Parts: sequence; structure tokens; C-alpha cells
Amino acid sequence: MDHCNCVEPHWPPDDLFMRYQYISDFFIALAYFSIPLELIYFVKKSAVFPYRWVLVQFGAFIVLCGATHLISLWTFTTHSRTVALVMTVAKALTAVVSCATALMLVHIIPDLLSVKTRELFLKNKAAELDREMGLIRTQEETGRHVRMLTQEIRSTLDRHMILNTTLVELGKTLALEECALWMPTRNGLELQLSHTLRLHKPVSMTVPIHHPTIKQVFSSHRAMVISPNSPVAVTRPNAGKYMAGDVVAMRVPLLHLNNFHIADWPDPSKKPYALMVLMLPSDSARRWHVHELELVEVVAEQVAVALSHAAILEESMRARDLLMEQNVALDMARREAETAIRARNDFLAVMNHEMRTPMNAIIAFTSLLKETDLTPEQRSMVETVLKSSNLLATLINDVLDMSRLEDGSLELDMQTFNLPAVFREVLNLVKPIASVKKLAVTLQLAPDLPEYAVGDNKRLMQTTLNVVGNAVKFTKEGSVVITACLDRQEYLRDPRYPDFRPVYDNGSFFLRVQVRDTGIGVISVDIPKLFNKFVQADSATTRSCGGTGLGLAICKRFVTLMEGHIWIESDGLGKGCNVTFIVKLQFPEFSNDMQQLAITAPLTNMWTDFTGVRILVVDDNFGHRALVKGILNRLGCDVTFASSGREALQIISHSVQNFRILVIDITLPGLEGLEVGMHVKEMFPPGPRKPLLVALTANADSGTRDRCLSLGIDCVVVKPVTLEKMRSILGELLSGYSGSDNALQL
Repeated sequence: MDHCNCVEPHWPPDDLFMRYQYISDFFIALAYFSIPLELIYFVKKSAVFPYRWVLVQFGAFIVLCGATHLISLWTFTTHSRTVALVMTVAKALTAVVSCATALMLVHIIPDLLSVKTRELFLKNKAAELDREMGLIRTQEETGRHVRMLTQEIRSTLDRHMILNTTLVELGKTLALEECALWMPTRNGLELQLSHTLRLHKPVSMTVPIHHPTIKQVFSSHRAMVISPNSPVAVTRPNAGKYMAGDVVAMRVPLLHLNNFHIADWPDPSKKPYALMVLMLPSDSARRWHVHELELVEVVAEQVAVALSHAAILEESMRARDLLMEQNVALDMARREAETAIRARNDFLAVMNHEMRTPMNAIIAFTSLLKETDLTPEQRSMVETVLKSSNLLATLINDVLDMSRLEDGSLELDMQTFNLPAVFREVLNLVKPIASVKKLAVTLQLAPDLPEYAVGDNKRLMQTTLNVVGNAVKFTKEGSVVITACLDRQEYLRDPRYPDFRPVYDNGSFFLRVQVRDTGIGVISVDIPKLFNKFVQADSATTRSCGGTGLGLAICKRFVTLMEGHIWIESDGLGKGCNVTFIVKLQFPEFSNDMQQLAITAPLTNMWTDFTGVRILVVDDNFGHRALVKGILNRLGCDVTFASSGREALQIISHSVQNFRILVIDITLPGLEGLEVGMHVKEMFPPGPRKPLLVALTANADSGTRDRCLSLGIDCVVVKPVTLEKMRSILGELLSGYSGSDNALQL
């Protein structure tokens, strides 16, 4: 090296000595450079260190110190002025930074001395966190016990099991010495000891509900610490020399069970509460903690719900048992009623036959006797007998119809019929009675009244005949007017009768029938009673005019069956009555109209000469045979009799000449009348040799008629059989209106 800026002259170095310094400076520089890197890493990873700028200064100081040692590596040999300059600058910077760092340390040393205080603060925080964690663990444990207890008490709906389980589980969870439950009495004035932890059968003890301690507990929804000397804590065992443990009481709300009347449940109107009392052991200094009181409160709520559910279940089970008993009783009553109805129906069926049979014979023989030569006095007596018989027959029919209406077995027999003919027939039936009383009976049919309709013509005729018959019966002088017309839809909603709401459908119409008379009338307060059974407006009416009071009651039910309405209007006694009824009928189809017209149109060539017509009468009743024989002989017929179905078949099979007509009673013993008719149909193929079949029956229901029609009977005759009825039957049958498709019913 040629030039050197060193102040001192060159010093010849020792090689070994210089080598150690050189290596030492290198490692010092390496250490100085690594320390800032570690400080930078620390600052980057630390989020809470408050003196980052001090570390930056300290890092700069260390880097500069390392730089001076690194530069010193070039001073161990001959070096230039530039190296000396760099070395000087580095040392100057190092001095500045080191002084600044030293000054800063003066300011931060007090803060660093406060680290001990912060350490103590952190220790306190850690202890507080430990306590909170312990509380959380305790609460979790309490919650687990609550869940277990809730599961236990919800696993049963027996109230006693719920209470026993609650006391036992609370005793285990809270290490209780005693636990008791006081339930309110029925009147709500006292609390009665119900269950305890120690005693399976607690003694009977009561405490007034107005006791100050109880009132205080009931006024709060929180668990309360009460005096160990309270009367509700008397179940605790004797503490002896120890201090009695703390006692907590908690109210247990009982849900309102307004829809239930449980025998041992308090009156719901008094908002009842039960009382749960919990006692800590007497030989410990333990006190109640907040989480334990919260546990008691939660358990009290769960017990309240479980108790109420159990009480509801118990009452529901009692109600179910009572309902089952009632259902059994109702079922027995229903079976007894059904048995009684069947017995009544059987009785009516028997009486229907047994009463109609002699009555029909009386009417028929009387009508036959009336056709003979009689003196005026005899004719009067016969007419009286016939009139009385008809009245009695009407009474029998009314009683039977009323019975069938009440049990719902009566159904309408819907068929196509001649509507004006029904009213003309009623007029013909009442005219003889009206003529005796010198009453004028007139029939007014509206021009738009259809000629044919579909409905139950028998019930319509019976209703009209009852109403008109009443008008004739209760009118001494004057007139009776019968009016029949179509009722328009806009006139059906009568404000006086809002309950009647007619329903129109396709092909239907409403028929209005009105019967006005000038009879005895009725006061308005008696009108509703007239539609009751066996009721008349005045008992004197029954004595003077007769009757049973069934006619209008039956009419009302018939009209109701026909979807109609009936009512009575009168201005008072002596001012007559106006009876109106409306019934629903159907318009017939065109094809049915034609067929019905062929059946019901008046015959222009009615057969009137029955001389020599061979007729076989099959009847097991001698009186009926004699009656039919008398009627047919009077008509000139050739009559043969059989007392059973088998005898009739033998007579037919051995007869040389064919019988033109077979009159068969359908209630024959052994081989029934309809079976006889079927055998006759098998014996004779269709043609002129086949005899016409006429069925005699006392039952006028549609079922009998339909059965006869389905078996090919040509005519169904309802008893009693009179001379005029038999003449009409024979005339229509022999005039060509026969065959299984056009069966007649007379």
C-alpha cells in the first residue's frame, strides 16, 4: 500500500493475534446483524407489545455496531482513506443512535417497572376467569340435573309419582336434609302437607294460607329464604345442638283447569299455588347459592306443568271411563229401543192384518148387504154400520200410518198419476156425507194445472181427503171450497212462514191446495196445537163432531215428506177456516205420460157383463171366501173356491175349462199366494188361455205392490173388497188392460 492516512505510523501486526481479532470481529458483526432480524420477527408476531419504536431504535443501534465491527475487518491490513472515512461515519452514527437509545430507556424504565403490577392484575383476571368457568361448569351441572329431573317427572303422568320423584331428585342434587310439598285444599283456604322426602306417609298437617310467610312467598315468583322456624318447615328433624340449616320456599303455580272438575284439585277461580319447601342440612355452614335457587325455580315451573298435565289426564281418564259407561248404557238402551221398535213393528204388522181382516169383512159384507132389497129402516141401519166401519177403518189406518211415520219406515211411492182425478175422487168421497148435512162442496182446478204428475198420489189424496173431511165435519151449514193450482216461485216465500224454504230443481213444481169452509173456526192461539197428535182445539168438539185428532198430524208429516208446508188461518170462532198446503211434485217424461194415459184414461167400452166368467178364488179365510163369492155371484160370475195354494194348483190342472181370472190372497199358509201365481204362469204360456192374476192384500204399501208387479201380477187389490171395486177391477181387466207391464192397483 503506497499511501496511508493513518495518524500513527504503520504497525507491523502479529499474524496469529490479528487472525483472532479478524475472526472475532466477523462473528460480532454476524451476531449484531442477526439480533435485529430476531427483533423484527418479535415485533411482527407480537400484537400487544407497547414499545415497538424503542425496539426499532435498539435494532438500528445494534446494526450500526455490527457495521463498525464489519468495517474493522479491513483495518487489520493496510487500508485506504475511504475505509477510514466509512469507519468514522459508522462510529458517529453508532454514537448518535446509542445515545438516543440510552435517553429513551430513561423514559421507559418506569413503565417497565410497572410490569409487575400488570402481572398481578393478570393473575387476578385469571382467578376471576377460573371462578366464572367454575360457575359455568356448575350451571352446566345444574342444567344437566334439571334435564334429568324434567325427564324423570315427564316420564309419568301419575301425580304422586311426579311429586315423589321431584323431592328425591332435588334431595340428591342439592344434598338436602328435607324437602316437602304443601298442596292447597279444595276451598283454597289452607295448605295441606302432601309429600315429604323423609316420610312416605306424611302426617296430616295444615297451615292457613293467609300466614305472613306464605303470603310473602306467594307474592313473588322467585325462590325465597324463609325462617327455619316457619310452620311450613316443621317437617325438619330435630337439629339438636346444631344450628338449623337455611330454608328456601318456592311457590308452584297450578294451571287453571276451568273445563275440569277434579275432586282434590283446588278451585281454579282462586289462582291456587302449591308450596315447595327445601331445607339444607343442620350440621353444615352451607348457604344457598344463586344457581341453586335458579334450579329450584326451574324445577318448580316444570313440576307445575307436569302436575297440571297429570291432573288433566286423570280427569280425562275419569271422563273416558264415565263416557264408556254411558256409551254402554246408551248402547243397551239403543238395543232395547231397537228391540222395542221391532216388537212394535211386529205388533203393528200383526194388528194390521188382524184388525183389517174383520174390519174389511164388516165393510164388504155391509156394502154387499146394502145392495139387497131392504126396508128404509134396515137401509138406514146398514148405512150407519157402514159409516161407522169406514170411520173405524180410517182410525186404524191413521194409527198405523202415524206409527210408520214416527219410526221413519214410511216412504213415498213415486209414480205417474192423473192429478185432477185425485181431487175429483176426493170430491166423490165427501159428497155423500156433505149432502146429508146439506153442504155445498165445490172443486176449483186452475187451468194451468198439469193433467199428469209424478209423486205419491195415495198420500196426496189422503192428505186432501183428511183436510176436506175435517172441513165437512166441522161445518154445520154453508159451503166447502177446494182449490188446486200451481204455486209460482215468487209467491212461495211467505213472510208469515220463514221456516219454509222451497227448493226448485229441473222438472219439478209446487202444488198449492186450499180448502175454505164456513165452519166453527178456531182461535189463533189454538192453531199450533192442531198439528199435534190426539189434540183438538176444544174437547167439546170431540164430543160433538167426533175424531181422534190424528188427521192433521198425519197431514203435516205427509206434507213434510213431500217437501212442502201446511198451515191454518182463521179469523176466530164461528168464522170458518182456511187450510192451505203446498207439496212438491214432478213433471212426468213424455213417454211415461203416454203410457200412463193409456192406463188411466176412461174406458169408452168398459166391460159390464160378467155373466159366465170363470173365476177361481184362493183364500184360506172362510169369511173372505163367502164375501168374494157373494160379490162375484151378484155380478154373475162362475166362482170356484180353494182354501190353499196346493188345492188351487190341483183344481187348475184337473179343470176341463180354463179359468179366466184367479183371485189369490197373498198371505196363504204353506204355499204363498205369489208362489201360486208363479206356478200358474209356468203352467200357461202367454196367450188367450193364460188366466189373469189378481192379488188380494191388506197391506197398501209400495213394497207389496212392487213385489207383485215384479212377479207378473196383473192387478193388486187392497182390502176391503166392495161390489163397486170388484166391478171396476173386472171391467178393466176384461176390457184389455191386463198383462204384467201394466199392473193395476185398486
